[in-house]
Parts: sequence; C-alpha cells; structure tokens
Amino acid sequence: MILAEGLTKQFGAFTAIAGVSFQVGRGEIVGFLGPNGAGKSTTMRVLAGVFPPTAGRALVAGYDVVAQAQQARGVVGYFPERVSLYLDMTVRDYLTYVAEMKGMARAQAGRQLPDLLASCGLAQMQHRIIGTLSKGYRQRVGIAQALVGEPQVLILDEPTSGLDPEQVAEMRALIRRLQGERTVILSTHILSEVEATCDRVIIINKGRVLAVDTPRNLNQRLRRTSEIHLEVIGPAAEVRRRLHAIPGVLRLEPELEPAPEGGVVALTVSTAKECDLRADIAAAVTAAGWGLRELRPLTLSLEDIFLTMVSHSETPAETTTADQRQ
Repeated sequence: MILAEGLTKQFGAFTAIAGVSFQVGRGEIVGFLGPNGAGKSTTMRVLAGVFPPTAGRALVAGYDVVAQAQQARGVVGYFPERVSLYLDMTVRDYLTYVAEMKGMARAQAGRQLPDLLASCGLAQMQHRIIGTLSKGYRQRVGIAQALVGEPQVLILDEPTSGLDPEQVAEMRALIRRLQGERTVILSTHILSEVEATCDRVIIINKGRVLAVDTPRNLNQRLRRTSEIHLEVIGPAAEVRRRLHAIPGVLRLEPELEPAPEGGVVALTVSTAKECDLRADIAAAVTAAGWGLRELRPLTLSLEDIFLTMVSHSETPAETTTADQRQ
C-alpha cells in the first residue's frame, strides 16, 4: 500500500532524508519513530505529495507520488504536524468545505458526514465554532478532515501532540478503530501509544532508516540473552544454588534486598538467548516445596529498543531488515 524506495530530500546543501526505504501493507498501522529532526515529517510530506523527493520514488496505493500526483493525493488523508483549521467556521461547515475541496459533491459529503462525525467523537460539536474548541477536539477535527473522502491511506504526523492523557487515550482508540480498514503511518513521541496501537515500527535517525520490524522481533534481535523475572518463597541461598544447577542458566541478579529466611526471593534469571527455561525453573521450585509467586519473561520496552537503535545509528547498515531491502 505504501512503498518508499531510496527516498532522498535535500533543501539546498542540507540533506533531510537519505535513501529511506520501507513498505507498509494494506490495513497495517505502523509507527514512525525518531528524535526531533530525524526526518519523520519530511518523509511524511513526500508521501503525502506536499513536495517531491530529490531522488528515489514513493508509491501510495500503487500511484507514484510524483508521476501520478493527483491520483496519489486522492487516496491519501494527511494530518500534518501543525494542522491548519479555519477557526471561524463550525466543525460541520469546515468538513463540508474540505469535502468540496477534495472534489466531493455536497450531497455525497452530506451522506458521509454523520458517520465521520460520530466516529471522531464530534457529533455533539458539529455546530460549534472550531476556535472555541479545546486542543483535543481540534485534533479530532484534524483527524476528521484527513478521513474525508474515505482515503485508503492515512498519514498522521504527531496526532497526539499537546493532548492530555485522557485525550491521548481517546485518540488512540480512534486510530485503533481504523485498523484493517485503512493503512496508517503515524509519528508520535509517546512510545507507549505506539506499542498499544501499531503493528510494526520504523525507526529513523539522521535521515536514515535504522530498522523496520515488529517490537517483538526487534526485542529478540537486540537481546544478547533471554531474561526471566522470578519470585519464589523459600530460603534465598538454597534457591540460588538450585537455580544455578539448571543447565542453561547464565546469571542470577537479585531484584530486591536479600529476603529473610523463607521470605520472597526476587531474581532476574539470565539464560542463553534462544533458551526458554521457565518449565525447568518451575519444576525445580515445586520439587523443592517452595512457593512460586511469579515467573514471566522480561522484554525490552519500545523505549529501550528506540534508544539502543539511535545510540548505534553510526552503523545503520547493521540494523537494516529484510523488509527494508525488498
């Protein structure tokens, strides 16, 4: 649905993005992550047809964003980082105006608007002047204008910027409702929202793509070992001795101060990367007659993955995935 191949954009002597390549499949929601100035907004503007790339090509729903610019714009809904709204218009009048600018007949727009207003949580606000709305509702109007015309592809640049936690949760729910119906690429600084909303992530830094993959796969690639969180009710020294005796256990790290004899022992158990020892650990604990309170794998957070990728961005070729190279 979205294909970027070797996209480069220069502004004079400054190269904003260089050789950006990735694919986004139909119905996917993909998070676009990177520090400020990494090239996220530039890439999104190229995909949305705001300006052409200096080199490379981009296809949206099969249309080349330069050679078939009109057709490409017709299948894209774009929410820019700084969305411009007509603050003196009502919500309904503004969305009707946007529909007409997109070539829709007024009658067609009138048929779509009720569902659009409802899906964006704007039905009760449709006759309000946009300038009187809160930041959260203005963001919803921005999303609604991107959805006018039922585009196949949505490009959302920081749709949760400036929202409070409740408004962020509402925006996340709105985006998740689009899953499967639209292809969505979104950028945000709220990494927990990406984890909760997106199928895959694209990580970019200094204008170059560092990784395109699922958080799960990136977690597996970046870890040198597998780690397990374990809580056992038993004698600390004996617990550690028995765990060390399990083949494949590399290291035990206490998570709490040493527990009194027979208290709770909390440990991080490090094992070989592809070695799942949870069944062996559980068997050892129960065989000893101790209480097993918790046993679960530990994973890197998306923030950990992001920071690791960015810190190693001097060698981006090492983190390129097969998905990028297709």
